[in-house]
Amino acid sequence: MKKDIEKYLAAPGTKISLKNFDTNYHGALDKEAGKLELEAVKQQLDDFQETLYAADSNSVLIIFQAMDAAGKDSAIEHVMSGLNPQGCQVYSFKTPSAEEYSHDFLWRHYKALPQRGRIGIHNRSHYENVLVCKVHPEYVLSEKIPGYNDVKKIDKTFWKERYESIRNFERHVSNNGTVILKFFLYVSKEEQKQRFLDRIDDPKKNWKFSASDITERGYWEEYMKAYEMAIEETSTEKAPWFIIPADKKWYARLVISKILADTFEGLKLKFPVLPKEDADKLLSIRQQLVDEK
Repeated sequence: MKKDIEKYLAAPGTKISLKNFDTNYHGALDKEAGKLELEAVKQQLDDFQETLYAADSNSVLIIFQAMDAAGKDSAIEHVMSGLNPQGCQVYSFKTPSAEEYSHDFLWRHYKALPQRGRIGIHNRSHYENVLVCKVHPEYVLSEKIPGYNDVKKIDKTFWKERYESIRNFERHVSNNGTVILKFFLYVSKEEQKQRFLDRIDDPKKNWKFSASDITERGYWEEYMKAYEMAIEETSTEKAPWFIIPADKKWYARLVISKILADTFEGLKLKFPVLPKEDADKLLSIRQQLVDEK
């Protein structure tokens, strides 16, 4: 991994304190230089995606988690805009349906995994079950898990087992060819406030704002602790977490794109080589086309 992006990695097995990460970091770049660099990296991603699709051996799962207004949607839009939509699938996970609550918490996420050769993007993910559910443990009761019919029973052991379930799930998926990248877009509380105000003041953005956003903002410290614990417990060699400074959206997009490009490069994928018999047949067909009158 290149040193300029290694700083965003939540190293597996280390204690995570978000206070050690600067939400406003943007290196020595300005916005215009960052945009130009992003366009160059996006071209790389387009080339890599074509190879991924042709090789048909791996898939890539990209997970985005963040507080409201951190820029998940715009990051997906800008970073992935150069990719072929036929090779991508985006899922935005909302509150589970009655059918989803009738299964274990990973069921709907397993169903949404990308097939080989494709890129899957999860806007929110199975991590909601150790983030929003950690802050609001009463939500766990809707899962109707035997032995957990009271919030008081949802203790440290419960969360320890849930983290373990996530690690096992991601290990299994990774061992079967899916490359997993997890991004926490780390925005400051002050920047979130400004973005909320922008949404309220601009009629074209009013639809983005929900009163529940303010309610959840009131649990900011609890969410930060939940994120720290989730990242600490589940950042692994095969499914690493990256903590992305998100106060400047343009910089967050650039960092994400660089990490993706570095990951693709590390896969060392190549276009398939035809067996000699098929290659000879292809040359014969080519000659047939050339000779056609």
